[in-house]
Amino acid sequence: MTIHLIRHGEVDNPHRVVYADIPGFSLSEKGRLQAEATGAYLSDKPPTLIVSSPLDRAVETASIIAAATGADVITDARLSEWGLGVHWRGAAWAELPKAFPGELEAYLADPTNLPFSPESIDQVAERIHAAVTEFTTAASGPIAFVSHEDPIHAAALRLTDEHPARFHADKPTHCSVTTLVPGTKHWSRTAYWAPEQ
Repeated sequence: MTIHLIRHGEVDNPHRVVYADIPGFSLSEKGRLQAEATGAYLSDKPPTLIVSSPLDRAVETASIIAAATGADVITDARLSEWGLGVHWRGAAWAELPKAFPGELEAYLADPTNLPFSPESIDQVAERIHAAVTEFTTAASGPIAFVSHEDPIHAAALRLTDEHPARFHADKPTHCSVTTLVPGTKHWSRTAYWAPEQ
């Protein structure tokens, strides 16, 4: 069994707002090209299924990859954006320190200890871990999971049993593919690939 954890492509967001779960934020032209490159990368080892976050940018990414690989796409709310982003939604990133004093700084210092967030990063990792477990238990071939930057990163750390102390290091870039295989106790990373950013 092989799984691919994929971050969605670049989003058209000229005003640099925290779009979180706001509808209507689609891929930019660059994001669509990134998704096409990811589809081409996976086409010689295609997933049998793509499970996507239900948010627009993830579904669009999954659909483009599916067109290249022939995989079916389904959505699962467990792959959606982190509740912290929903807490900040609509605010410009540059205005976060003023709109939510101390919160961005706390996130950057230690994302595992955010009492103001409606959802902890551990809860994010756990819900995606549960989805991966459910789908891989019944799967007959590779599965791709399309989600968002912090959720994908948190899930990879949980699945590989890595400590989240360096959470902000080596985060997945747009349309990157983190490939994992199961081991006796936890999953192991076998590859990381990303299209030109």
